[in-house]
Amino acid sequence: MSGDPKVEAGALRFSLVVPIYNEEEVAPMLLDEVEQVLVPHGPFEALLVDDGSKDRSLEVMRRWKQEHGAGWLRIVCLERNSGQSAAVVAGVEQARAPVIATMDGDMQNDPRDIPAMLERVESGAVDAVFGVRRHRQDTFVRRISSKIGNGARNWLTGDRVSDAACGIKVIRRDYFVRAPRFVGMHRFMATLVRYMGGRIEERDVNHRQRAAGTAKYGIGNRIWKGLRDCFAMRWLRTRILMHRVKEEL
Repeated sequence: MSGDPKVEAGALRFSLVVPIYNEEEVAPMLLDEVEQVLVPHGPFEALLVDDGSKDRSLEVMRRWKQEHGAGWLRIVCLERNSGQSAAVVAGVEQARAPVIATMDGDMQNDPRDIPAMLERVESGAVDAVFGVRRHRQDTFVRRISSKIGNGARNWLTGDRVSDAACGIKVIRRDYFVRAPRFVGMHRFMATLVRYMGGRIEERDVNHRQRAAGTAKYGIGNRIWKGLRDCFAMRWLRTRILMHRVKEEL
């Protein structure tokens, strides 16, 4: 059974990593949906990473796990608020499956998109699948700023990614482990996988309005950091290590 806590790590099909920061209103609904949608596609584990939330997110998740007896749910707690990239990396570090799925903790991503993305990676067709929010349920300002940001990002990095900020992704864990780590890296995973020689695919995914809570990002706290990261990625393109061990004799 997918929710059995005794499932061996080697038997896990995938690990779902979800960063959580001040989502006490959303967390129970998110967990209800993950249980309903993804348990039938297991065996899997879900790692919800509390990124130093200042509200009752952690308490709410703990209570939900106890009440539902969800052996598939693991709650990882960071010592302090470290940012979304750190939360995702912490989840990947603790994950036990060979394939990692990620999604945002605000319920704007739809877990129903994960099984089809997972099949593409498991089939060996690609090493990673990245979501593209064709019909974004965000304000006009957020949509246009994202479009401009993606254009500038692609020009500076020499890559072509349709929706770098989309939180729903499915990636082979070894690419996550090998990737250079830095603040903001979660928005550059498609480029990093390509830089490391991986095959990627983009796929249209559902995008929903926020169920509750408030957005954590805006133009003011992203634009300058984003530009700095793009220049860093431009440098990294010519300096990243590409080696793979062929065999040991």
